[in-house]
Amino acid sequence: MNVVFPPARRLSGELTPPPDKSISHRAALLAAMSDQPVCVRNYLDAADTNSTLGALRSLGVVCEQRPDELLIRGTGIRSPAEPTGTIDVGNAGTLMRLLPGWLAQLPSAVFHLDGDESIRRRPVDRIAHPLELMGARIIARDGRFPPFAVHGAPLRRIEYELPMASAQVKSCVLLAGLSTGAGVAVIEPAPSRDHTERMLLRAGADVRRAGTRVEVGNVDELELDEVVVPGDPSSAAFFLAAAAIVPGSRVVLHDVGVNWTRTGFLRVLARMGAHIEGTLEAPGSLVEVEPVSTLTVEHSELEATEVGADEVPLAIDELPLVALLGCFAEGETVVRGAGELRLKESDRIAGVVDGLAGLGADIEATDDGFAVRGGGGLRGGRIDALGDHRLAMLGAIAGLASREGVEVAGMDAAAVSYPGFRDDLEALVR
Repeated sequence: MNVVFPPARRLSGELTPPPDKSISHRAALLAAMSDQPVCVRNYLDAADTNSTLGALRSLGVVCEQRPDELLIRGTGIRSPAEPTGTIDVGNAGTLMRLLPGWLAQLPSAVFHLDGDESIRRRPVDRIAHPLELMGARIIARDGRFPPFAVHGAPLRRIEYELPMASAQVKSCVLLAGLSTGAGVAVIEPAPSRDHTERMLLRAGADVRRAGTRVEVGNVDELELDEVVVPGDPSSAAFFLAAAAIVPGSRVVLHDVGVNWTRTGFLRVLARMGAHIEGTLEAPGSLVEVEPVSTLTVEHSELEATEVGADEVPLAIDELPLVALLGCFAEGETVVRGAGELRLKESDRIAGVVDGLAGLGADIEATDDGFAVRGGGGLRGGRIDALGDHRLAMLGAIAGLASREGVEVAGMDAAAVSYPGFRDDLEALVR
C-alpha cells in the first residue's frame, strides 16, 4: 500500500502511544511460564505481539483476549506442550530469540521454529552459541538462519560474556538460566534494555545486577502479578521527532515508558537542542516497576551530534530517526557502532541511507552507521519501506517535514508494531 504524506504546517495535540512492544512480548512469555493465571492489561494488539500469543497457544498456553485485558493461563516453567508442527514466529525477532531460552531446558523435546521471509534473513547463531554451551543443541539453516530446531537438554550454569550488547540474547540466556539448578550470569559490553530482568524480579526470581553483569538464580516457579504495559517509547519517538523538526509544533504524549534503558533517543534529541519536558528514570536503576511519564516536545533549532557505540543499545530502534533529525540539524550528525541495524527487519543502514538520499538528504553509509550533513532539510519524493515497520513510519514523518511531501511504498508494514499509526499521526497534523 502506497500512501502520500504531504508537508504539514505544524503538529499540535495530545495522544497516548500504543503499548510497548518489547514489554508485551515479555509479559506474555513470562505469564506463560508462570504457574498461576496472569492478567496483562494494555497488551499491544499488533502483528508481532499476536505472533507471540499464537506461538504460546501452540505450547499449550491459554491466551484469552478480553475487551480490556489479556488473561494468560500458563504451563509453568517446565511443562510446555511439545507441538506437533512448527512454531510460527511470524516477523517477530524478539519472540524468535527469547522463546528458545524457555524451550531449551526440556530434555528430549524438540521444537521447530520458523517465520516469514524477513525472519528467515535474521541470524539465530548468537542465541545458539550460549544455549549450546549450556547443553542444548540448535540446528539451523546454514548454521545460523531460520528455520531452526531447538533440542532441549538438562542445562548447566555458564557465565556468558556477550560479544555485543543485545537485550534479546541476554534475555534468552537469562530465561534458560532459570532451570540450570545454579542460575546463570551474563556480562554485557554495554547496558541494553532490561525489561526481562525487571519482570523476572517481579515474578519472584533472584535477579542481581552489578555494572554490566546480570545474574539470575534457579527457580522452581514464577508468580507474576497483574502486568500493565506502558506506552512504547520507540513508537512515541516518531511523534517527538516530528514535533522537533516541523516548525510551530508542540506535541504532548501521555503514559510513555521512560525506563532508562529505553530513553537513549531522548538524550540524543535533547543534546541536539530539542526542548523536552518530562521526568525520566535515573540510569542504573533495577526495580520491578516500569516508570511512565508525560513528555512534551516543541519545534527547536537543532545542532548535529555524534552517537557512539556505547549509546547504540539504548537507542537502537530510534537510530533511523537520528538520521532524519540530522537532515534538519546544522553540522554533520554521525552514528557509529550500529552494525546491528543491518540485521533488523531490513538492512536499516542501507534502507535509511538510500531512502533519505532519495528525498534529498546529504547522507552516506558506513559499515556500522551513517553520516548526515544537515541544514538543508528534505525535498521530498518516494521512499520504499522494504517491509520494515520503522522505515514506513520514518517515511511518513519525513513527508510532514519535507518541502514537497513523501510517498511511502509499503506503508502497511507499520501494522507490525503500530496499526493505528496513520490515524494518530493525522490527529496531530494541522
